[in-house]
Amino acid sequence: MPISQLQANWNYPTQIHVGAGRVREVIDACGTLGIKAPLIVTDPGLALLPIAGDLVRSCADAALHVRLFSKIKANPTAENVQDGVDAYRAGAHDGVIAFGGGSALDAAKAIALMVGQARSLWGFEDLGDNWMRVNVATMAPVIAIPTTAGTGSEVGRASVITDTKNQIKKIIFHPQMMPKVVILDPELTQGLPAAITAATGMDALSHNLEAYCTPAYHPFAEGISLEGIRLVKEYLPLAVQNGLDLEARTQMLVASSMGATAFQRGLGAMHALSHPLGALYDAHHGRLNAILMPYVLQANRVAIEEKIIRLARYLQIEHGFTGFLQWILQLREAIGIEHTLCDIGIPNQDLSRIARMATEDATASGNPIIFTVDQYESILVSAMTGRI
Repeated sequence: MPISQLQANWNYPTQIHVGAGRVREVIDACGTLGIKAPLIVTDPGLALLPIAGDLVRSCADAALHVRLFSKIKANPTAENVQDGVDAYRAGAHDGVIAFGGGSALDAAKAIALMVGQARSLWGFEDLGDNWMRVNVATMAPVIAIPTTAGTGSEVGRASVITDTKNQIKKIIFHPQMMPKVVILDPELTQGLPAAITAATGMDALSHNLEAYCTPAYHPFAEGISLEGIRLVKEYLPLAVQNGLDLEARTQMLVASSMGATAFQRGLGAMHALSHPLGALYDAHHGRLNAILMPYVLQANRVAIEEKIIRLARYLQIEHGFTGFLQWILQLREAIGIEHTLCDIGIPNQDLSRIARMATEDATASGNPIIFTVDQYESILVSAMTGRI
């Protein structure tokens, strides 16, 4: 499809502006939401790049009282969120522009939630009806502008934040955490290195794939995930091979948003394991999911084979489940994803602890099989040794 045709305005699941150069519409979005003093929340690396400076200047030129906050770790912590809340209050801001990858977007949404709350962050962990404790009237509006195609956090109603004291990732949730406006501008992702393009793209695949495999009844989400997987299959290798390919970059941004839209249906064991591994070793979330993917698929085979056969037919992959698994392995190799957890420096230790943490993770309940600690430990052993 010609890049000139890759322009759209969507309102599902929120207002989404898709297309090259549309980051310029952030000023109009601020006007629509009544934001006159936005706090731009981004990560330290991105804060040093020209695209962040361009965004700040655009806001300042439009007479917006803008400041930039970037004190965020790759796996954002409660301390990062509190620092952001302090910056928001000190600058008398009235809205948040979330700008960056998943870490920046998750932190930004949590900051926007917390700027007017009396309870601590952990009081809104996604357990029971904790979300009903939120004072919605004091939440700040969020405009989300992703610069990676992976997490889909720009269309999510939650943030994943690390509890450093207990070395665990927790999900903070409220329906109104969904950004009011999303801008998917592929030009912002053109400078992304191939390795990050690969890891974040595999994260988008993991979201769509786990949403597709979970047994929960949500046909809308299942259909979205099916097409999201196809987009990753077709466009991720192109985006890794040529980062300037605007069509591939656009379609990967869309696939990422589709994954996060679909996983309201549920996630599974890939995320149940990647969350504790990320919390303990501060490893890249998307790369962890990419490495874990074939081992979890094999462990789930008895419960998902029929669905994977149907998916493989849609993707024009032969030989059913076996062919699909082989495609995953070939894709990982082609885009430079490591085969084992040991390959990225995860030590072969504390496996029983990680397995126990996985059973307690909120995403574990969406897996097609409710794995025991021993079963999670077996998956970890396979992911350490490379045995599928």
